[in-house]
Amino acid sequence: MEILIYVLFVVLLGLGALFVIPRSNSKGKGDAAHLAGSGKTSRSYTKKEVSTHNTRKDCWIIIKDKVYDVTAYVEEHPGGDDILNNAGCDSTEGFFGPQHGTRVFEIIEDFCTGRLKD
Repeated sequence: MEILIYVLFVVLLGLGALFVIPRSNSKGKGDAAHLAGSGKTSRSYTKKEVSTHNTRKDCWIIIKDKVYDVTAYVEEHPGGDDILNNAGCDSTEGFFGPQHGTRVFEIIEDFCTGRLKD
C-alpha cells in the first residue's frame, strides 16, 4: 500500500511539473527566434516583392507586417478562393475577421517567411 502511495505521489508530482515549467516564449510569435527554430531564414520583403506572389500556385499574404507564403494552404482554405482576394497584399483585416476559428491562429506561423521592410 505504501508503494502505491509513493508511485501515485511521483506521478502527481510529474503532472504538476507540466503546469509549472514555462513554455517557450517564441511559440506563435513569428519573430526571428521562431523562424530560426522552424528552419526558415528570417528575411525582409518590400510590398512590391510580395505583390508578385498573387496566384493560386504562388500565394503570399501580409498580416501585421509579417509575410506568409500560404501557397500550400490555398487548396485547404475553408473559405475556398476567398484567400486569393488578398493574394500579394495586406490581409490583416480579413485575417482577423469573425469567420476564422482558433485553428488558423495556431497554424499561421508555420507559413511565415519573413517580415515586411519598413
